[in-house]
Amino acid sequence: MRQRIIGTIVGVTAAALFAVAAINASAGGSGESPRAKLTLIAPAAPGGGWDGFAREAQHIMRTNAIGSAIQVVNIPGASGTIGLGALAEMDDRHDVMMVTGGVMVGGILINNSSVDLEDVTPIARLADDFNVLVVPGDSPYDTLDDFMADLATNPGGTAVAGGSLGGIDHLLAGMLGQAAGVDPSSINYLAYPGGGEVVTSILSHTAKAGLSGYNEFRDQIEAGNLRALAVSAAEPVDGIDVPTFVEQGYDVAMSNWRGYVAPPGISDEVRDELVAMVTEMRETPEWEDALRRYDWVDSYMVGAEFEEFIRTETERTEAIVKELGL
Repeated sequence: MRQRIIGTIVGVTAAALFAVAAINASAGGSGESPRAKLTLIAPAAPGGGWDGFAREAQHIMRTNAIGSAIQVVNIPGASGTIGLGALAEMDDRHDVMMVTGGVMVGGILINNSSVDLEDVTPIARLADDFNVLVVPGDSPYDTLDDFMADLATNPGGTAVAGGSLGGIDHLLAGMLGQAAGVDPSSINYLAYPGGGEVVTSILSHTAKAGLSGYNEFRDQIEAGNLRALAVSAAEPVDGIDVPTFVEQGYDVAMSNWRGYVAPPGISDEVRDELVAMVTEMRETPEWEDALRRYDWVDSYMVGAEFEEFIRTETERTEAIVKELGL
């Protein structure tokens, strides 16, 4: 697994350098406000959950004149840690924020990242997204119990597709293995850079099941091409007509929370301005609409509360990673 991770990092570093160069080329004066110009970094490939999160913010901030000259730049790779490393080197750049979340917390641990979320400036947690376990529409697995029975007897032959190594999808796959009574590291986990590739893997029967955010599977579920077996929320989620793992007797639950961080050397004034911009965005009708469209759950948190959440979430995820042997 470590060799696969190293290969992934090497493969995306060049692209990351080009993206950072583009951000630096647009740098403004150090005294400017982030409202005048702002770059939102999506530390993942275009089309995925983090990319969509950043582009929703871009659209809403522009529509409501919260900021101007807002661009989105993608720095994909290694569960967001390539982007995190780039952000940590931006020192006092006042005009940059990066999407972060639960995937990155796991990625930092799995990738042995030299940079973690303590090396950047927390801005806000905004929403929780929950994963769903799906199988092809013609799968023999009609229920979660059917899938878990096969996973228990043949974990290597029950391939599960998902996102980056160390992300929420990967951790959930390991937790499912544990719940099935097998060594979590024996799960045949197929990592892909985006939700589109995960869907393709499932529909082509390369994988027997897949894990990703509900919204990334919704169209295929509604079309009958995919069958949803369980959602990763601890409690039922409004708008998602899928039972939780917990409701079906399996102690498996994890939130793919999403928020923003900024470079480490920004002033208190810039930090407060970025918090104000994100807060204003959250209070718009357009953001409420985005929550409904993506089935995100509001989990707004800023300041010391967000900093403490990051600390406890890191400790919790580290315990899961160690327990699963990942």
